[in-house]
Amino acid sequence: MSALAAAVRRRKTGGSLVWHFAALAVLAVVLYPAVWLIGGSFKPSDDVIGSLDLFPGDPITDNYTGLKEGIADVSIATFFGNSLYLAIGSVIGVLISSSLTAYAFARVRFAGRNIFFTLMIGTLLLPYHVLLIPQYVLFQKLGWINTYTPLLIGKYLAIDAFFVFLMVQFIRALPKELDEAARIDGCGHARIYLSIVLPLCRPALITSAIFTFINAWNDFLGPLLYLNEPQQYTVSLGLKMFVDQEGVANYGGMIAMSLVALLPVLAFFLIFQRFLIDGMATSGLKG
Repeated sequence: MSALAAAVRRRKTGGSLVWHFAALAVLAVVLYPAVWLIGGSFKPSDDVIGSLDLFPGDPITDNYTGLKEGIADVSIATFFGNSLYLAIGSVIGVLISSSLTAYAFARVRFAGRNIFFTLMIGTLLLPYHVLLIPQYVLFQKLGWINTYTPLLIGKYLAIDAFFVFLMVQFIRALPKELDEAARIDGCGHARIYLSIVLPLCRPALITSAIFTFINAWNDFLGPLLYLNEPQQYTVSLGLKMFVDQEGVANYGGMIAMSLVALLPVLAFFLIFQRFLIDGMATSGLKG
């Protein structure tokens, strides 16, 4: 028995080693782009493309210190402020409009509710690019070009069907006895929505907030279409300005700014990830 147990132990050890080596190999492949970016931010622009070394032998910090000078007479803080304004505005709009729409679909009975819900889900199959031209023409006629309104107005009209669907499914999972008890106490839909549904939907709300913030912060096509003044550019458009009209690119500065631009997104995710986990752990109902 001891020999058999030893053979089984050796087999488990060998399988574990193979598994760990394979996991480390996958991890190396996944982390390689991030390591390359970090090393490239400390290289001169001429060495970023031509050099095969991950980290330079003589690292420089000019790429980071040069960010203080800005791009085309526009400070880096301006780009970050514009992106932060759009990201926070988008988060607020999505949370308010999507939660209200989801509550209506999940708890309010009205004629054509199932049809409207199906049509909303069907919009997920509609490519975003199909709507670009008619939306641009509409916003142009309204005089909203070169403003942030085209980038924010849809967030307050619940056009993000995915987040509405996510919250609908979450609200449907809540016991309806809570609504019935609230109605006995004289509460209407507004009070039920604010005092019962929203607190219990915190995990869905925070998940929507995280994805909305990341999408708005990284959005390139929307600002490229509707914003014309460099003073209104976001971080994504600011990165494009590292390439001049002659096609000469400051790769070192571009990489340095892209790494700095990751910090707000990473901080937002880490902060709200804790609330997301706590909300999922404490949202159970106790009798």
